[in-house]
Amino acid sequence: MKRYRLLAVSGIGVVAVLVGVLVFGNLNGNLVYYLTPNEALAKHADYAEGRRFQLGGFVRPGSERRTADGLAFVVTAEVRPDSAAVVVLHTGPVAQLFQPGIGVVVEGSWRGTEFLSDTMIVKHDENYRPPGPAPQPGTGGDPR
Repeated sequence: MKRYRLLAVSGIGVVAVLVGVLVFGNLNGNLVYYLTPNEALAKHADYAEGRRFQLGGFVRPGSERRTADGLAFVVTAEVRPDSAAVVVLHTGPVAQLFQPGIGVVVEGSWRGTEFLSDTMIVKHDENYRPPGPAPQPGTGGDPR
């Protein structure tokens, strides 16, 4: 009886270790990291032109402008004007929630001192606010 209990406990232990390795061992490969502008500028030499990575930060207010290829804006580490900044040339679709001052993660690679991106993810909070009521015609609102 004691031998069977020892085998059962040992078998359960082996199964628990295997499940742990399968679940947590593969977790690190599925995590996606991004560099802040400070880190990206410091590691610029490590990321040769063409090597893709993700860059995350805040869109500097007043820096966004439409270009022939897409959108150009500046990503900063903090909202302060003196924080590290990277010029981003974005050629892919622009997220609907994109606006100045909001957190953004872009994926792409260096092209000289500019970051050329084609993928954008906008960071936002979990609070949903429905749009306000539409103005009625003739009440002074926008007639569109």
